[in-house]
Amino acid sequence: MKNTINKATVFRLLLIMILFTSCEKDLEPEVFDKLAPSTFFKNGADAKAALTNLYTGMFGAGWGGGYGGAQASWVVQSSQTTDELVCSWGDGGSWAKLNNLNFDDGFGSLTTHYTGLMPKITNATILLEKINGITMDPDLKKRYLAEVKALRAHLSTILYNFYGPVSIVIDPAYAQNPASLPEARPSSDWMFKQIETDYKEAMADLPVTYSANDYGRFTKGAAMMGLLKLYMKEKKWPEAIAIGNQLQALEAQGVYSLVPEYEDIFKIDNEQNKEMILAIPCNSATDNYNMWLAHCIPGNYVDPSGQAIEAWGGYKMPWKTYDKFNPADKRLKQLLAVYPTDGGVLFDARAEGLEGAIPKKYGIDPAAAGEAHGTDIVVWRYADVLLLIAEATNEVNGPTPEAYSLINRVRTRAGLPNLVAGLSKDLFRNKIMDERLFELWCEGSRRDDLIRWGKYIQRGIDDGSPFATPNKELYPLPRKAVDESNGKIIQNLGY
Repeated sequence: MKNTINKATVFRLLLIMILFTSCEKDLEPEVFDKLAPSTFFKNGADAKAALTNLYTGMFGAGWGGGYGGAQASWVVQSSQTTDELVCSWGDGGSWAKLNNLNFDDGFGSLTTHYTGLMPKITNATILLEKINGITMDPDLKKRYLAEVKALRAHLSTILYNFYGPVSIVIDPAYAQNPASLPEARPSSDWMFKQIETDYKEAMADLPVTYSANDYGRFTKGAAMMGLLKLYMKEKKWPEAIAIGNQLQALEAQGVYSLVPEYEDIFKIDNEQNKEMILAIPCNSATDNYNMWLAHCIPGNYVDPSGQAIEAWGGYKMPWKTYDKFNPADKRLKQLLAVYPTDGGVLFDARAEGLEGAIPKKYGIDPAAAGEAHGTDIVVWRYADVLLLIAEATNEVNGPTPEAYSLINRVRTRAGLPNLVAGLSKDLFRNKIMDERLFELWCEGSRRDDLIRWGKYIQRGIDDGSPFATPNKELYPLPRKAVDESNGKIIQNLGY
């Protein structure tokens, strides 16, 4: 968080980091119950410190993971394995493997989500019991418990999306004393219901908003959004519409709205705007920072502000994807086909042979130090809600006037005309597919969207990959997790 942390909180956070440290076997639960039980989890401050540590799971495992900007990031992979992103760093290697869906259980960037998040979910389960045992303000206790449930649901959903159902630990007794081998993998129905239950219980006790100092924590609307995403994954259209309508009710209350200009959503001077449903608060002076620009800005780019930017020039949006945009689309301001160099001379990326346009997305932090920018990272925002409700509505009732209105709100902000009336259900679905690309590129939605539409593998085939087989909709589990389970954990098909 960006608020100042006092010395007592620093001490608690350091203790939490020690208590949450994993054993040498990186797939074992991180059990903090065994260290200093007599001096910790005594009051609300201890509970808050442990909860704050749990939020670090949003950055995944290792440098640039989670919602970071490196290859280990699930956001990057959600673009890199689709038509949104390619990387200029080498003709082969792991970047090409991502684009080609050339997956195997030794590909560490694919398995790191499992090794990083499984212990976090175990810790969340332990933390629920520990907070329950603390004597503290009852309203604050309810909120903390709700935050833990929302985080457990969110991190579990990430695992579910990448690996299918996995053996998350929700039994606190087992979590604190894992004497036996892990449980066998559950059914998809069990995992869906567990995530749904966590989100629903969290929604009941989470606040609608926080003070600025607590920005970035799960709110009621963020839990609703997580549930909406889950329902869309399972194609539970009526349930998605119902929860989407609850989010629209929050717009009516003034909680959420569309920011008038698309580029302003991602600027550091417009953080905590009303379009944000959930964001990762970043600070260039901490380990929680935004490194997106360093990964995509070319070395010859010179910002008009004169500020120097760390520039590694890796990520590009392929030209065939870029060319789907209407040239009048305002969202292209953040996708640079032409950009300034020394003396303001413009560089034409296509004419000069670059693989694609520069997906700049985020604004520059004036206080940036090297790769580290303090611009908050988007997790979910309200435009996504409108497009998802439009999609679910179309699946149930066809392209109703409401569905048209929702997508047209997003298009109007982009400076585009309304969709042509009278589209069929199939044609309207195609328009939704395009609009979600144009609106949400490089925000972590594309992989899930293409899988939901049955187009993820076809994209790989269309791009000539011999590895684009149906089983690649799921990642492989880590080899170690399978080998050490004594046959209880079964590898995903085809690995």
